[in-house]
Amino acid sequence: MRKTALTIAGSDCSGGAGIQADIKTMTVNGVYAMSAVTALTAQNTLGVEAVFESTPEFLQQQLDSVFQDIFPDAVKVGMVSSSALIEVIADRLVLYGAKHIVVDPVMISTSGDRLLKEEAIQTLQDRLFPLAQIVTPNIPEAELLIGHAITTPEEMEHAADEIGERYLCAVLLKGGHRDSDADDLLYAGGQIIWYHAEKIDNPNTHGTGCTLSSAIAANLAKGCDLEESVGLAKDYVTAALRAGLDLGSGSGPIEHITF
Repeated sequence: MRKTALTIAGSDCSGGAGIQADIKTMTVNGVYAMSAVTALTAQNTLGVEAVFESTPEFLQQQLDSVFQDIFPDAVKVGMVSSSALIEVIADRLVLYGAKHIVVDPVMISTSGDRLLKEEAIQTLQDRLFPLAQIVTPNIPEAELLIGHAITTPEEMEHAADEIGERYLCAVLLKGGHRDSDADDLLYAGGQIIWYHAEKIDNPNTHGTGCTLSSAIAANLAKGCDLEESVGLAKDYVTAALRAGLDLGSGSGPIEHITF
């Protein structure tokens, strides 16, 4: 039986991030990909020009259509810009008993554009984090969540512990924004696991967060445990960066088709 995964996220018309990156990633990682679109965005490698949100009613209809027919083995939640949409997602995930939920708290795009409304940050934490098997903030997102700077590996450990204990979920704190390395930290069940990786000399990082969280969801859908799912996803993103795809005039997309 083919395993399935659902991405709930925004559309990136340039194809590097959002549901386009998620579908490519899930497909390459061996699962059947489905999507529920939270917003249409007009964006490219230079930045986000406009965002057009789905209505809560239409998002609910998309989720009902998926869950009532092809039940996903894992769910990735990405860009959700408003509290009303977050509420719909949380209600539907609870209603259908969704499993293996990966929440990527997309707040700011690679180009620096804000993608989550200020009022929605607390709703995201209150409604979606407690449902998640794992949340995957990068360092700037984690700093917003805990309210103070993260500059050292020790501070990464404290931040992941704080988020994980507050919401009773695993946390993958992504270190790609650090200058010295690309080490990520998994906090799960009181345990800390470091995933060490070299810093790839590639300025084209558009969609790396979307890609990583989708790869984790795909691996969970296939039955991998959390530690293995994160490790395989990390290796996939590293290979996608190392491939050196160079498209666009800004921070371009990574190469999702790595074989």
